[in-house]
Amino acid sequence: MDGHSSWFHLLPGYPNLKSYLAHYLERKDGLEAFPTHFTIAHLVIGAFVAVLLIVLAVIFAGRLKRDRLVPERTFGVRSFFELIIDATLSIGEGVMGRKNAERFLPLIGTFVFFILFNNLLGLVPGFLPATDTLKTNLALSLLVLLITHGVGLHTNGIGWIKHFTGGLPKSMFAIIPLIFAIEVLSHFVIRPGSLALRLTGNMFADHKLLGTIFVLVPLLVPLPFYVLGILVCVVQTLVFSLLAMIYIGEAAEVHEAH
Repeated sequence: MDGHSSWFHLLPGYPNLKSYLAHYLERKDGLEAFPTHFTIAHLVIGAFVAVLLIVLAVIFAGRLKRDRLVPERTFGVRSFFELIIDATLSIGEGVMGRKNAERFLPLIGTFVFFILFNNLLGLVPGFLPATDTLKTNLALSLLVLLITHGVGLHTNGIGWIKHFTGGLPKSMFAIIPLIFAIEVLSHFVIRPGSLALRLTGNMFADHKLLGTIFVLVPLLVPLPFYVLGILVCVVQTLVFSLLAMIYIGEAAEVHEAH
């Protein structure tokens, strides 16, 4: 398999669908000079991870409903989900406070599971992670952006706009437009851009390195690199989710401060 192939290529009708959608997945409007490696495989694997998480969530809910108080004897779906959820809630409590951590746990937890499963899936030969392409991660980052400012506006109204002036008094009106422009650039360009680029760069480099080593020396040698690869997958999931918590928590705190 080449770098853009996956086991999904064996599905009937997949090559025809790939050829049909290739035209719509290319960069256009003067961006042809910056080629993208985004393919239908990223779409299919992203959807595959979403469906897989839904199935696992149904299993988890069923087992939790069966006996909420008694833990499972062996490590299974319920134990895995509880481990990730508890860790996410614990980190969120330290960043956003208990109230906001519980409030936004479904959202942040979804980010954690989707990004983590995609990252780890890329370690399996024959699979591509949807998170190693900028388009997927930019969509996640824009979602964080929309929710952040949605929370700010919902909880603080027009007062959220004043947040972009840096809290400067009216006596310093001369530099308020400059501060406002810097804050707008930071919130709407730098933050989502850095979120997407950081995750894309790390995951693309990590899986490209592992793939190259596996092709050159498929026995034993890739094992320590796979351990490091798992660590990178977990850390990048943590970084994205932690920054999302910080941004959303900041928006919620402004309402309380005003």
